[in-house]
Amino acid sequence: MAASTAHSSEVIYQKRMELYKNMETALQIPWYYLAAADQYEYSIRGSNKSEPLSGVIAIQIKPSKWSGVLNPEPNDQNPLSINFFGGSGLDGNGDGLADRTNDEDLLFTFAKHLLSYGTDDDNIRIALWNYYKRDKAVGIIMGNAQMYKKFNRIDLQEKAFPVPVGTDYTFHSTWGVARGWGGRRSHEGTDIFAHYGLPVRSTCYGIIEMKGWNRFGGWRIGIRDMNNTYHYFAHLNGFTKDLKVGQIVEPGQVIGSVGSTGYGPPGTAGKFPPHLHFGLYKDNGNLEWSFDPYPHLRVWERKDTLKARQ
Repeated sequence: MAASTAHSSEVIYQKRMELYKNMETALQIPWYYLAAADQYEYSIRGSNKSEPLSGVIAIQIKPSKWSGVLNPEPNDQNPLSINFFGGSGLDGNGDGLADRTNDEDLLFTFAKHLLSYGTDDDNIRIALWNYYKRDKAVGIIMGNAQMYKKFNRIDLQEKAFPVPVGTDYTFHSTWGVARGWGGRRSHEGTDIFAHYGLPVRSTCYGIIEMKGWNRFGGWRIGIRDMNNTYHYFAHLNGFTKDLKVGQIVEPGQVIGSVGSTGYGPPGTAGKFPPHLHFGLYKDNGNLEWSFDPYPHLRVWERKDTLKARQ
């Protein structure tokens, strides 16, 4: 079953990549911008009430926007009447129809929107903002594009355990446990207790969104992955040299080390045993919330342990 699922995912990635590349050839718009926006839409589909995927492209365009607000036929597929009513829907595969459920028509319509602004980074940002009306969405999509451009592939789902397996550490579920410092609050993460200086590693392919001091988390780093999930690392002893906001990181890449910083102004340390606080936060296109990372950590630890034994 697992092998079958992996094979299915591989086929879907191949189909998506083929569509992006074909659109790049047709319109001369870099494929990674299209892939990045599509991946953003994939990431928010699971958190919103979205229409089921009819193909492999996740980009969604509302019927009123596709067909035109005043169009009496909300599911119109006639390019001429869609254009007459000011709709955005276009025929991307030359079959004479502008079908909102067709992968090529959807991607072509979205690509033409981007193209109307230009193909450099600045104009793509403007086009994305006018499409999504949300700064965070623009930032996430542009980050995805950077990663796709760097690695030249879209299968970037690999994860890693945040500290080296086989070393001296311990952890258990601490989700929701009460915290008192700084006001009553619940624990939004998992604590991995270890010795000072144990390397802390990126758990994903992602972009560093945050790096610096927080009075609760001490020296901390936040990384946004391809699924629009924010990986939070807190109480670090320090950061890897030259690590900076906006940098692309890979699973297993060392980003800092275990410490006991936090619960005070910059530099405060030693108020609790050394450990890594690891948290996960999901964004659905409107808001962000935390969820329990413990089950994920157990899976990543198991995978890394098996890999180390090979």
